[in-house]
Amino acid sequence: MKSIMPRKSNLKLPPIDLGIETIGQRIARLRKERGYSQEALAQKMGIVRVLVSDYEKGRLRPHPEMVARFALAFGITADELIGLKLLEGDDHQPNLAIQKRMRMIEQLPPSKRRVILQTIDAFIKGTE
Repeated sequence: MKSIMPRKSNLKLPPIDLGIETIGQRIARLRKERGYSQEALAQKMGIVRVLVSDYEKGRLRPHPEMVARFALAFGITADELIGLKLLEGDDHQPNLAIQKRMRMIEQLPPSKRRVILQTIDAFIKGTE
């Protein structure tokens, strides 16, 4: 039986701006921003860790179902995941690593908590 190879399109389509990140880079960034390890994200999605790694490194390109699964796991739209729509700053899930640290800071005595918060404020002010 003869194998049919997909043909390269001859259409002259206008370019689409998907941003400077590849979808794999965007998946990796979103995963890290939300405080997930590759293993934790894979478990949340019901896949194996090596697939997350392969998507992030660009070894695999996600088909529509995987785009939907990643979008659901991150709490964003598929358009945001592929770069058609900018991510809304307030619509994404909070970073789990930052939340964990905040809980630890809240348990400190008030004087130590105040010092840490002043340090954070000074650092943020210095980056502006």
